[in-house]
Amino acid sequence: MADPVLAAAREVIRQGSKSFALASRLFDGGTRKRAILLYAWCRHCDDVIDGQHLGEGVRDWGGLPADRLARLRAMTDMALSGVATGEPAFDALGRVAREVHLPARYAHDLLEGFRMDVEWQPIADEAQLLTYCYHVAGCVGVMMALVMGIPADDHATLARASDLGLSFQLNNIARDVGEDAARGRCYLPATWLAEEGLSPETHLAPENRAALHRVVSRLVDLAECYQASAVHGIPALRNRQAWAVLSAAHIYGDIGRKVRGSGPAALEGRAVTRRREKLFAVAMALPEALWKRHVAPGAAPDRTGLWTPTFA
Repeated sequence: MADPVLAAAREVIRQGSKSFALASRLFDGGTRKRAILLYAWCRHCDDVIDGQHLGEGVRDWGGLPADRLARLRAMTDMALSGVATGEPAFDALGRVAREVHLPARYAHDLLEGFRMDVEWQPIADEAQLLTYCYHVAGCVGVMMALVMGIPADDHATLARASDLGLSFQLNNIARDVGEDAARGRCYLPATWLAEEGLSPETHLAPENRAALHRVVSRLVDLAECYQASAVHGIPALRNRQAWAVLSAAHIYGDIGRKVRGSGPAALEGRAVTRRREKLFAVAMALPEALWKRHVAPGAAPDRTGLWTPTFA
């Protein structure tokens, strides 16, 4: 029997994220379906706030950004309460919430990230940057861990999942400095910029490329710190889940490493990971996943000093 909600979600991920689509294929069937459903809701919310369709172009969703956010909140709460909305993205979230007993707070955390975008304020320092990154990506990592069967009270593993989301977003910010500036945004901490004699108003000036690249490289270094912490959650996952997670970690990590390794010239374009590079990352992640799960899982190191969500 046809499943229109799942079919719509599959089309969203097919068009919306080649990297996530590739990694999701490594999951077992049940995890893959739930991951696709969750992605569809996240993608829809992001598009509505940004006025785009599948992360590209321009689409008029009607109303002011604050009005659109209010509707996202209302529809999300309907879905979380078990009410059929008639809209595939929200019904997808509702299905995931029922199947994994998803705490509403994590969906609300993501909506809070969209509020931060709507009511944009410049990033003052590293702590504010990491708070923002949690609300737009770290909480998605937590929800993905729950989709993979991690218990909601396993806060140690959920913190590692948040770390992975933070690393993804930090790498995305490093990649998109130019695009963000064109939208009037600078996600680089003002304190970091000031240390290099820069400001959100001057950081893209051609004469500042070398200094800006040092700031962006610092961002990539921070992303690697959180990625390194995240992989210590691997032993809590099943084999295919661990493979998928490590594949995604390497694919997204490569984005930042390209920006850092290419020097100031990297800021003139948009770093991309080619398909063959993604396939290589997938191939290398399998033995690493098996090693970390079965051969040398070890004890996860202390996360002291890392940004940590508040688990109530």
